[in-house]
Amino acid sequence: MGAVSTPARRPEDAAGDADVLRRIRAGDPSAIDDLYERFRRPAFALARRILADDVLAEDVLQEVFLSVWRDPSAYERGKGSVASWLLAVVHHKAVDAVRREESQRRRRALAEEELILDEPVAARDVEDDVWTRMVSQKVRTALGELSPPQREALTLAYYGGYTQREVAALTGAPLGTVKTRMLSGMRRLKQELGDAVADMTGGALGAASAPEAGR
Repeated sequence: MGAVSTPARRPEDAAGDADVLRRIRAGDPSAIDDLYERFRRPAFALARRILADDVLAEDVLQEVFLSVWRDPSAYERGKGSVASWLLAVVHHKAVDAVRREESQRRRRALAEEELILDEPVAARDVEDDVWTRMVSQKVRTALGELSPPQREALTLAYYGGYTQREVAALTGAPLGTVKTRMLSGMRRLKQELGDAVADMTGGALGAASAPEAGR
């Protein structure tokens, strides 16, 4: 971006700049228009060189001259001429605008990436939900084909999450009988459901029907 270069100005121009700034401090509304006319071209050229965008450069100029109108005391004569001070403000505001634009671009790019990544995840979630519902329906249908004792034991295990010992306590049947019912029921389910679906349900049923060591 480089250093701010101040255009050569005649002594009377510098005196006129100071007078315009004095009028702004005094609240003269026409003074800001005069300051704009004096510096519009060099200020726009500087902002345009930094931003490479006419619209953004115009926005920066509006921001700069509005800030001067609101706080003309920001200029101090001891810090140089009005021209050098004003163009330094333009440079600062333009650099800030570049940073804002870059930050916004990064946020938009990140949002787009997250949207792209979320789409397949959402699709997989829907597919998984549909598959789970299908499996649950098949399991309910297959359970209906079992004998009542087998169906009761496996329903408590699959839907209730109970262990073999807990199923025995709930049904009043001996633990060995419950194990036999669940084992034969699982074999029947595998025949009815097929290996793929049986594997999906086997985790929950298997955990409930596994031997309970030390219990």
